[in-house]
Amino acid sequence: MSTAILTGAPVPGSSLHDDLRSLGFDVQTAADVTEAARLLSAVPAESRVALVDPRFVGHVHALRLGLTDPRFPAATVPGALTAQPEARPALVRALRTTTEAVGAGVPPGPPGNTVTVTDRTVPGRLAATMDAEGTAVQRPELGSLVATVPADGAARVTAQSAVAAVDDEAVRLRGAVKARDGFFTTYCISPYSRYIARWCARRGFTPNQVTTASLLTALVAAGCAATGTRGGYVAAGLLLLFSFVLDCTDGQLARYSLQYSTMGAWLDATFDRAKEYAYYAGLALGAARGGDDVWALALGAMVLQSCRHVIDFSFNEANHDAVANSSPTAALSDKLDSVGWTVWVRRMIVLPIGERWAMIAVLTALTTPRIVFYALLVGCTFAACYTTAGRLLRSLTRKARRTDRAAQALADLADSGPVAELVAARGPRIPGAWSAPVVAVVGTGALIAAALQQPFGSRQMIAAAVFYAICSGIAVARPLKGALDWLVPPVFRAAEYCTILILAARSDIDGALPAAFGLVSAVAYHHYDTVYRIRGGTGAPPKWLVRAIGGHEGRTLVVAVLAAVLTGASDFTVALTALAVAVALVVLVESIRFWVSSGAPAVHDEGEPA
Repeated sequence: MSTAILTGAPVPGSSLHDDLRSLGFDVQTAADVTEAARLLSAVPAESRVALVDPRFVGHVHALRLGLTDPRFPAATVPGALTAQPEARPALVRALRTTTEAVGAGVPPGPPGNTVTVTDRTVPGRLAATMDAEGTAVQRPELGSLVATVPADGAARVTAQSAVAAVDDEAVRLRGAVKARDGFFTTYCISPYSRYIARWCARRGFTPNQVTTASLLTALVAAGCAATGTRGGYVAAGLLLLFSFVLDCTDGQLARYSLQYSTMGAWLDATFDRAKEYAYYAGLALGAARGGDDVWALALGAMVLQSCRHVIDFSFNEANHDAVANSSPTAALSDKLDSVGWTVWVRRMIVLPIGERWAMIAVLTALTTPRIVFYALLVGCTFAACYTTAGRLLRSLTRKARRTDRAAQALADLADSGPVAELVAARGPRIPGAWSAPVVAVVGTGALIAAALQQPFGSRQMIAAAVFYAICSGIAVARPLKGALDWLVPPVFRAAEYCTILILAARSDIDGALPAAFGLVSAVAYHHYDTVYRIRGGTGAPPKWLVRAIGGHEGRTLVVAVLAAVLTGASDFTVALTALAVAVALVVLVESIRFWVSSGAPAVHDEGEPA
């Protein structure tokens, strides 16, 4: 249990003790700063501690936001301060400083000029001292919530009236919803899913359990789609929508109850991709039962969607910490955001997950899998062109210097294997600001052209794959700090995924496309996992993992060799399946090991400030 120490005598009639206990704190009382330090030293080092001014008046949810959020080592609201185990040493040092400044045994009071603070309570002084000594202390936005330490009885009455005037449960529900989301999610899901989140919280369900329920629901939906019957398609559409409701609910539950975790962030991110791509496979299986082979369309939709995502990830990693990060295009975007209706139009045309899943669900129930995939390919292609064009304009008009961290993130996203690393170390380094994306595009173009034009089984395909591997190494030989270098990872993704798709489609071998779907799924998981590790601040997967699965150029070369060598009736399918299983096993085992044991901070979108 966490421990809260009141830094002074309790105020008669105050509900502070009960409020803190309702948040899971064991409440103790200290007569002065010295006793607070003594009580703090008796709390186990692995426990969270909080110091609270007994005169505190405010909403319970304000205390919850300030004292129980697991994402921050230290946090404060007026009159209250919390520290997790990693911030305990900084709190102890701040207490020692405060004790020496105030005088041992002196009850807490105004600190004079000891530190410059707006919150002149003991917790406020400690928070300011911790900040000054280099320990970041989070100060959550409270909005209309009240958190204050009244100076006298009249101020206390005023503060209590302010507390009574605001329904903190309504604020808490409002804060459970993302401040920025798609139109469909905002107006068709969130108005009721927040209440499902509250229902789950009151019954002790965790966000991870809801996330898992969402995955299982989507897998059942995929199974219904795989039946190939109209009833199965209708059930699949309804279940997919319900899965999305649960997908929204898990994040809202995390924000409502502040149950953030590293595991939760990973599950939420990876399960979204697993649900969507499993559903694509279910649609393809259902169509096959009806005599319509749409595996190429299913794989094409997955390739397009994955490439869209890596464009987003790569651009953001390249620019989020760039120096002098501004452009006329960004200014225009900000100006459009001030016009309400344009915000929703621009969010909808990029086909975010809510709109995309709603379209898939409705079309599944009313039409055929082929039409579903046609709509997906058209919609995602338009969205990809729109977002990529905007990013290109921003990059070309932005005067910015990319940091070493951004260059390293792009290098990690590139997923270069042993061949590319060897070429990068010993091959030529082509000068020029645009050399990296140009060389990557040249290699990719040659590879895809060979896959499209050469007969299946041609040895020319191996030569094209070798040329691509050499270009890949040259492209990453210099730090990726150019204005358009963020294009390198998505170009590599398109090269690998499209090559697998084209070769499987042109092979005319039974089962080759489903096997290729499995291989791209395994590789895409590795690429998504790389993104989420970087976002979590832990860096890319270990080098041994990338080398063990060959890197993007190594896998592409292997597939090209298999296509040229194995031309038997089922040899190519068996080889693709074996490669998919091998990659999946290595990647999944290492990924699960990492996330289960990782101390990376959770990454969740914030709700709207009250």
